[in-house]
Amino acid sequence: RKPVKKSGKNEHHLWKKRDSAGSGQKALNLVRIVSQLPSEKETVYGELDKWVAWETEFPLIAAAKALRILRKRSQWLRVIQAESLWNMVLHTHNRSISKRLFSRMISLFDHHSMPEKIIEVFADMEELCVRPDENTVRKVARAFQELGQEDKQKFVLRRYMSKWKYIHFNGERVRVKRHTSDED
Repeated sequence: RKPVKKSGKNEHHLWKKRDSAGSGQKALNLVRIVSQLPSEKETVYGELDKWVAWETEFPLIAAAKALRILRKRSQWLRVIQAESLWNMVLHTHNRSISKRLFSRMISLFDHHSMPEKIIEVFADMEELCVRPDENTVRKVARAFQELGQEDKQKFVLRRYMSKWKYIHFNGERVRVKRHTSDED
């Protein structure tokens, strides 16, 4: 009797791969392309389409790295390009966007004092059931406050901030209840 050879779990998929090999160079290439463009949406979309054209899958890791590079270089003046890149990522890979990428975009719009855009990104985040971290929750709450929507601000804080926080007391990490303004 001949033994049947079974394929293992490490099956190679040509069209679906999540590796980050070469993503740094792709990110630098995208940063170089974006920094040379004029601030017109049509040219930005055209160049982004060319950047993605030969990829078998959308280079999500490279796009996230490119956003991080732009942030470190303080070149957020190109908000139109970053926003169009975000829209492209959101529409092509809406189910696999990480929490970090959402929080980077919220940080971008917070840095530029754009509360409407913060709320748009947060709405996408809620729609895709991605739970924000505490810094992102604070930024979203501040955006609601700037727009004069204190009821939504309180709702976001109540819903997403944890009831407990951790502090260091006598060299140990201690869990304490967070004080909220509603408790009286």
